Parts: sequence; structure tokens; C-alpha cells
Amino acid sequence: MVLKDQMTALAANAKAASRRLALLSTEEKNACLRAMADALEEGKSAIQEANAKDMWAGEQMGLSHAMLDRLKLDGKRIAGMANGLREVAALPDPVGRILDERTRPNGLKLQKVSTPIGVIVIIYESRPNVTADAASLCFKSGNATILRGGKEAFHSNQVIARLMIEAGPRALPSFPAAAIQVVPTTDREAVPILLSLTQYVDLCMPRGGEGLIRAVTDCSKVPVIKHYKGVCHVYVDAEADLKMAEEIAFNAKCQRPGVCNAMETLLVDRSIATAFLPRIGELLGEKHVELRVDPDSEAILQSAIRNPHFAIRRATEQDYYTEYNDYILNVRVVDGVPGAVDHINQYGSAHSESIVTANQAHARQFMAGTDAAAVYWNASTRFTDGGEFGMGAEIGISTDKVGARGPMGLEELTSYKWLGFGTGQIRT
Repeated sequence: MVLKDQMTALAANAKAASRRLALLSTEEKNACLRAMADALEEGKSAIQEANAKDMWAGEQMGLSHAMLDRLKLDGKRIAGMANGLREVAALPDPVGRILDERTRPNGLKLQKVSTPIGVIVIIYESRPNVTADAASLCFKSGNATILRGGKEAFHSNQVIARLMIEAGPRALPSFPAAAIQVVPTTDREAVPILLSLTQYVDLCMPRGGEGLIRAVTDCSKVPVIKHYKGVCHVYVDAEADLKMAEEIAFNAKCQRPGVCNAMETLLVDRSIATAFLPRIGELLGEKHVELRVDPDSEAILQSAIRNPHFAIRRATEQDYYTEYNDYILNVRVVDGVPGAVDHINQYGSAHSESIVTANQAHARQFMAGTDAAAVYWNASTRFTDGGEFGMGAEIGISTDKVGARGPMGLEELTSYKWLGFGTGQIRT
């Protein structure tokens, strides 16, 4: 009962704060965000001290190198969080935009206007910078947010949120402190309780592994925007520039393998597999990437690779569905664009896909046929990101088809309402 009371108070306070947030001007919101950015930079030592506790605990928990990388907050990443808040402050206010306008024959004027959603619960794992990203985007779009990070980042999340909350009143004396709240417990039972409070909570957005997102979706009584996993592909076409393909594939897998837009499967056209696979295999071997391959890829790679770091084994059916978040990569030879599209639509997660080709017709065929939130031609899948899309910080990447899809920035965090302006009209 104590936990239920605690979560109910958290949600009720957020709902009250959301009413006040909806009335803030653009400049009031921006001033608060700039003050929060300053506070993160000034509180760098406190953040790193808290993060060191989380890193130590993560090592004791046996987190992988990739997951520890997601958890770590160095000076550069803290500066990035602060700059992200300033970028959000500089973006246009998404609230109050006129989306549609019409006047009926009887003179009634109608406007469709963007509005805040209300109270948004964000549930996420590992990356503590999500605390700042999510809070800033929700605040700028007029939404109160309740943040529930993973236990592995508990100390970091608490300090980041505290610094932001304490900074708000410096810029705005009437700052509603409950606009940004962090669930103060790691008790898993807090989540289903919070997501049952439909009278207060309007939306839930989970960020993390597939298990987390499915668990949240199964227990939630409020709407959930989902991104189950990031099983992303790069397809190297018969008419690809192989040097370009090497660079794109290496970047998509190795630049940061622990994130959702990293490549998990490399697809190669049969006609250029013998020329391309040994080249990319050598490159990936330098990063100790384990390859899980189909029989055709295996035959080519085993006869060509001499790198002592090269690790290879036969892929299973389940491997093609797997988001590794690690230095592991599936490799498969396919027959042209149709073979690549068929594979992606069967095994992919509707996240991010890429084709490398000089053939425009092949690119258009791939882009039209591939079911994903983001599809690229001659570019890495790593660009599926709010900052890279010019949205500022992002709150998540949706693979849903109804509502927001792809990187979710400010505009995706609004709803709308209709305003009617009359001169005495009545319906007959």
C-alpha cells in the first residue's frame, strides 16, 4: 500500500504540473532549459561521482563492454547533455501550432491546434543521458514527465534530475517542480502500479531491450509507444561502390554497437560476395567482431580470411531475429534487391535499413519495398537519431505504425485539439 500511495502521489503531482506547464510561454520554458543546461555543466563532478558508483555496480553485475559504454558519463557526454538542452531551447515551440484551419458555410471558423499530451512516463535502461533528453523534450512540449531508469543507472539518473529540477526556479520562480520527477525506487512493482493510473498518466514510452518493452506493454493500462528492438540491416547491392560499402558497413556495426540503430545483419548480393566479403571480413576482424554466417558466406570467408582475430560460426534461424548490442554480426548472401527486401521484412524490426548501390532503380525498389521507420540509400543506419535528424535531443525511436514513427522529437510529443470560433451559430 505504501508503494501504491507513493506512485499515486507522483502521478497526481505530475498531472497538476502538466496543467501549469501548458500555460507557460515559449520564453519561460526556454529560460528554464538554459538554466538546466548550465546546472548540468556546473554539477559535472557530482554527476561523475554518481556515475562512478553505477559503473562499479554495472561491472559487478557483469554488464557487457557495450552496455557499460552506454552507461558511462564522461566530460564529453555531460557536455553533450547540456548542449542538447540548449538545442531543445533553440528549437521552435511545438505547442500552439495551427495544423489546419477552415471556415464552414455557416461562418463557423475551426482551427486544429497542437497541444501537450499531458503526463508521459518514460521507462528506460542504462543510458543516463536519456534522463536529460527525455525531461527536456517533455518540458519544451509542455508535458510533465515521470522518469524510471534502470537500477544500473540509478545514482546517475537521480543526480541529473535533481540538478535540472533545482535549476528551474532560478529562471522561473513559479517553476512547477513536479514537471520532472524520477521514480525514487528500483522496486519493479512500481511500474505496473504507475501504468495503471489512467486518471493521471496519458502515455508511456519505454526505451531499452525487447524484454523490457514487452513487459511494459503487457502490464500497461495507458497507451504505449513501442520500439521492441533494433534489428537493422545494410544491403550491399551488385552495383555498389565497394569502398563506400566497406565504410558504411563498418560504421553501422562498429562505431557504437550497443545502440539500437547499429547494424545486426549484413546482406550481400551474390554477384559481388566473393569480392566484398573478404574485404569487410578483414576490417571487422580488427575489431574482433564475431561473424555468424550462412553457408555461402562461410565458404567465401573461411577460404579468404587469415586474420588471427577472425571468429566465425554458422548462423541459426534465431540469430537473424536477434539484436546483439555487441560486436557480433550476421552475414548472409542474397539474390538481388528482392532477396534483401524479403529477408529484412521477415527478420527486421522496422527500425533502420540501408542499401549501398549506384543503381537508382535498385535503390528506389529497396526503399519502396522495405518496411521500416527509416530507410537509407548510401548512408549508415547510425543516422536514425533525433540529433542527426535536426530534432535536437530525442525521446525515443518508434517502430509503431500508428502515431509517431522513427525518431521522436518535439512535434511527436504533442496532440491536438479543435478550436471553434463562432458568432452565434447553432446547429439545425
